[in-house]
Amino acid sequence: MTRVARRTATSIPPAFAVPKRPFILRAGKRIRRQVDAIVARSSRVPNDPVLDPALFSWTQLLRDNWRAIREEALAVTRNEEAVPALRKVSPDHARIAEDDKWRSFFLIGYGARIEENIARCPRTAAVLAQVPGLNSGFFSILRPGTHIPEHRGVTKGLMTCHLGLQVPTSGSVRMKVGPETVGWAEGETLVFDDTYHHEVWNDTNETRIVLLVQFERPLRQPGKLVADLFVGGIRRSAFVKEATDNIALWEQSIRKVEAMANL
Repeated sequence: MTRVARRTATSIPPAFAVPKRPFILRAGKRIRRQVDAIVARSSRVPNDPVLDPALFSWTQLLRDNWRAIREEALAVTRNEEAVPALRKVSPDHARIAEDDKWRSFFLIGYGARIEENIARCPRTAAVLAQVPGLNSGFFSILRPGTHIPEHRGVTKGLMTCHLGLQVPTSGSVRMKVGPETVGWAEGETLVFDDTYHHEVWNDTNETRIVLLVQFERPLRQPGKLVADLFVGGIRRSAFVKEATDNIALWEQSIRKVEAMANL
């Protein structure tokens, strides 16, 4: 299995802003509970922790193109230190991840396109463009020994799909979602509701890579209206803009490091 090359972490400047959470998320659990209750009653698919990918016909497109997507993922993540730690991009994940072992290569985040990264991964971007209600798409990288503590997503109006790209076969790499424990397989999709508390382990000596696709839950009214308003409030917030700025800052840092290396 292809191993991901490493560079010393000291090569990359560490100064990144931590975006302030949007008011809609800071307002408290009560609002989120009410929103999630309305969304759950309006859902066109089950409200289970883990769902059958066959309920979402577009997941076949991911499986059909997984090798091409993996090729692009391995190319852009070959130098792990050129991929930012997720906690340095997202404020919510900064509250979860205690180290830099969980890394991310964003193409799209809450509707914001990272054009430079999209250009690097044209085949992946073309597949993501066909996902109904796409909210975010990025490569999620778990280094050996990563443990992501229990946490939950921000709204039931969004769901998550993982496409396995590089999955260690020796040792245990797994995720607990609610009462269920699941794993990944290369070329296979896993769909789940991340508002259930979930926890992740990579107890192996290898790196796990998936394409993480966050998409809108299929909904009837009034749940669709409520979910659209909630997610729209996040998309229009400084939260998303500052996170995108963090990615841009990382890109600038990488280019400077690479330019110095070529002198």
